[in-house]
Amino acid sequence: MDLKTASSLRRLRLVSTPEAVSFLLLLVCSVLKRTTEFNAVPVMGAIHGFLFVVYVIFWADAWNRAKWPLKTAALYFVLSVLPTGGFFADRMLRREAEDAVIASRARKEGIVNA
Repeated sequence: MDLKTASSLRRLRLVSTPEAVSFLLLLVCSVLKRTTEFNAVPVMGAIHGFLFVVYVIFWADAWNRAKWPLKTAALYFVLSVLPTGGFFADRMLRREAEDAVIASRARKEGIVNA
């Protein structure tokens, strides 16, 4: 994995958790709007919308650079529209990055994977 691919996966991972948190907060604000006089939906909606757009841009970049199969790319996109999916995406991306580092170190040390 080259440096640009690793950085694109890192950017996607860094935005996945805040996007998930903003989605959950938007759901809470929606419930509060309907049950109380508190209405933070316009503010939370704008924040979540911005983070979602950033996630989609970083997702497209990561898909392009990492050369994911369609199934993997679709999974990461579906995780972005689920309320807690960003947390799972973060965990999966962390594991993918760690595996890439291990493989890179193995190649440097001359350990060939069959």
